[in-house]
Amino acid sequence: MTAPEPTILATSGGHRPGTRTRVLFDSLVHHAVDLSGVHGRRPRILHVGTAVGDAEHVTARVSEAARVAGFDLTPLSLFPMPSVEDVEGTVLGHDVVWVGGGSVANLLAVWRVHGLDEVLRRAWHAGVVLAGVSAGSICWFEGGTTDSFGPELRPVTGGLGLLPYGNGVHYDSDAGRRPLIHRLVADGVFTEAHCTDDGVGLLYRGTRLVEAVAELPDKAAYVVRREDGRAVEERLVPRRLPSP
Repeated sequence: MTAPEPTILATSGGHRPGTRTRVLFDSLVHHAVDLSGVHGRRPRILHVGTAVGDAEHVTARVSEAARVAGFDLTPLSLFPMPSVEDVEGTVLGHDVVWVGGGSVANLLAVWRVHGLDEVLRRAWHAGVVLAGVSAGSICWFEGGTTDSFGPELRPVTGGLGLLPYGNGVHYDSDAGRRPLIHRLVADGVFTEAHCTDDGVGLLYRGTRLVEAVAELPDKAAYVVRREDGRAVEERLVPRRLPSP
C-alpha cells in the first residue's frame, strides 16, 4: 500500500522514553504509518539516521522501538558506504521513511553525494510517506533554523524543497527559533514558514498543508507569512492524536 498522493509528515516529535526500553515510538510515528494505508501485514519503516552520522546506538534504540510497536524497521546507513546495494529499490520497498534529528546541514550534503535526495523525491511521488523529526523535518522544506554550524542558531537553505516554505522546529523549547524565523521571513529568505512546537506535526498532501496534529497537550503549530515587509504569525490548534 502507498499513500493516495504525495505525503509528508514534518514533526518536532515522534519519540518518548520507554519504561523497559530507552525509546518508544509515540503517536506521530504511528500516524505516519496510518497515513501510508498499510494493512494486513506489518508496516515497513525505513529509518534514515544520516543527521547523527548513522550512530549505532541510535539505530539500536529505534530498532527496539520498532519491535515494540510491531513494525519491521530497516536502517539505511550511508557511513562508511550505503548499507544496501539498491538504495532506490530499498526506499521504494517501504511504507514510511522516517528521518531522525541531528545536523540537517550534514544530512543534506551527504544525501546529495549519494543521490538520495532524488531517490526520496521519486519515492514521494510514488506514495511512500516521508516523515521525520527536527532535521528530519527541515530537510523536506527550502530550509529553516539550525544549530548544525554551532551553538548559535543560523539559517540553513538548500533543503530538498519538496515543500516550498521555511520550517521552524522546536518552536516552544528553543527560545532562539521564533525570532530567527521571523527575521528570515521579514527579510524575504522565506516568503512563508511553517513551525511546530515539540510534539506537533504538520501533514502535507502534495505541497498543501492540510492539518496540524499533536501527540502532546497544549501545543501548537504556526504559519509565519511576510506582509508589508514584516513577519506575521498565525497560530494553528492541532488535532490531538490518540496514544499508541
